[in-house]
Amino acid sequence: MLLTRSSSSTYLRCCILSALGVFAVNTAMAVTPSDPDLETVNDSELPQVELDKIVVTATRTPTKTSNVIAQTRVIDSEELRRYQGQTVLEALKRQPGISHYTSGGMGTVSNLYMRGYDGKQILVLIDGIRYSSLSTGNSALNLLPADQIDRIEILYGASGSSIYGADAMGGVIQVFTKGSNVDQSSMSVTAGVGSNDQYLYGASAQFVNDTGTALSLSASHNETDGINATLPDPSNEYAPYNKDDDGFESDNFSIALNQRINDQLSVGASALYSESTTYFDNGAAENVYSDQETGAAQAFVDWRYQPGASVKLQYGHSIDNIDTETYSSNYDTEQDQVSLVGQHALPIGTGIYGAEYLNQSIDTTDYDVDDRDVTSAFLGYVLANDQFDAQANLRYDDNSQYGDETTYNLGGALHISPNLRIGASYAKGFRAPSFNDLYSPFGGNAELTPETSDNYEAFIEYDTPIQSTRLTGYHNKVDDLISYVASPTPSNPYAGSSENVDEAKIEGLTLTSDWIVDNYLFGGSYDYQQAEDNSGGSNDGNFLAIRPEHKGLIYLGYRLSSFDIRAEYEYVGDYYSNVANAESQFVDHYGLFNISGNYQLTESLTIAARLDNITNEKYITLPGYDTDGINYFTSLTYNWY
Repeated sequence: MLLTRSSSSTYLRCCILSALGVFAVNTAMAVTPSDPDLETVNDSELPQVELDKIVVTATRTPTKTSNVIAQTRVIDSEELRRYQGQTVLEALKRQPGISHYTSGGMGTVSNLYMRGYDGKQILVLIDGIRYSSLSTGNSALNLLPADQIDRIEILYGASGSSIYGADAMGGVIQVFTKGSNVDQSSMSVTAGVGSNDQYLYGASAQFVNDTGTALSLSASHNETDGINATLPDPSNEYAPYNKDDDGFESDNFSIALNQRINDQLSVGASALYSESTTYFDNGAAENVYSDQETGAAQAFVDWRYQPGASVKLQYGHSIDNIDTETYSSNYDTEQDQVSLVGQHALPIGTGIYGAEYLNQSIDTTDYDVDDRDVTSAFLGYVLANDQFDAQANLRYDDNSQYGDETTYNLGGALHISPNLRIGASYAKGFRAPSFNDLYSPFGGNAELTPETSDNYEAFIEYDTPIQSTRLTGYHNKVDDLISYVASPTPSNPYAGSSENVDEAKIEGLTLTSDWIVDNYLFGGSYDYQQAEDNSGGSNDGNFLAIRPEHKGLIYLGYRLSSFDIRAEYEYVGDYYSNVANAESQFVDHYGLFNISGNYQLTESLTIAARLDNITNEKYITLPGYDTDGINYFTSLTYNWY
């Protein structure tokens, strides 16, 4: 199936591919020692790369990563430039501790796993607002465009449960839209092409003035013919397979407005919206597709009433609406959230407090109940200095469906020397049952209770001005996991229901090391993970699905103010796609070699290029579903200042 194209697309593609050749030539010239630009460059012209970043997700207050107890990761705007034309999922799946699967090309059904926890157990926020489907419990990260994002913060482990509540048992991923740190007025337009007839075009504008107003607007359109999403299954004639390309297209918008009233008071609002169509295979049916609308909006008032003390009031609204043409089904999710978060400097450390109200509703005829409320309150304490770091949180959630839950976490780290730090933490986590779990006509169970977990983490970290290296070990025990239990009857051989029956044990090590030496950036990560069923039944001791035992990535880059280039190799070990560990569900290991870069052709014109899976590796992430071979994307961006 083909998406419609304009005749001008061919001309655009030729122009940008020609520019790609110029990029390659200029890159080679840029790294030549005799280049006079290299001889005259000074420190002020070099790109600013900072290993010790500031994060807010881990504590709800700005904190250096070198003072945070739990493992964190920041994907900043520089790194996101490498994923132009792709989605947030593409940027996340290469991060340490994360595994994934997709059921075809861009936009198709996918799932993310972090430290062995399923996507339903990972909380996703957009500018502080919850973003997920209330039917499945998952978040559509495969639909969020990377070009509309300023940065992504990843908080590993269950400490997020005592900060943000339900569904943060495996960690928190917070997406920040563009426009939060506008420092000058500018405008830009971007056009790009890629493999599988992919075309991207977009524009953005930022405005600032002396009265404290900052406005950011951005819009883009992305479309591709895609790949043949499914593989034929000779043993199953009913398996969905149509030998055709399964396309994807999306229109994406973001806006951010911030106004500083005075030195103490500021207000603002932001929104991210994506409207997409994804084609997929469905047996003998052709041209099957689903339409989806996703996004979040928020507005806030931030009052910094004295040094070290502030109160922030925020209201947010998020949607995840899906309409699948073939099944004539609609699942429209809406979440409204009001939060009040304050912090106050104490004689030692900082106290954090807050309250939240969340309303979740879903518009569908499949559920007996389609609305629930959650009222929450929390307290926190953060200590960050050159000798000792500490964090403690306590949170109470009262849910109108399943009752109340109290979670907490405690953690500390000792600075043995200015560069060496060791620490440990404990966190109690939980996940609320989704509407599917509770009310699905195909086995929902309104008596379900939340899944709970006990999570232990220890680390040793060594930081210097040129490198940051951390070894993290974790041990998690998960109880009351929700699974479908078959109970066939003579009249219904497929009968069953969701039950709190499973347990799991997840243990692992994560090693990360990032270096900056002169203009060279290099490093990598390695994950060893044992995620096993611990229920005592027929699957006891088996590996949990989509959790590879080994995963790693190494990279090497070179960066100047006018260009940068990076090569990386990613390895994903063997795993099974179901907990029964059936041989038919075995996924073989694979390795992918990618290269990306950008070059400033003139003061206003920049070219970016990416070449993925250079060796044309044949691999799958889920049995029966295809992946792309060698593929490319390149774009031109013109800026006005």
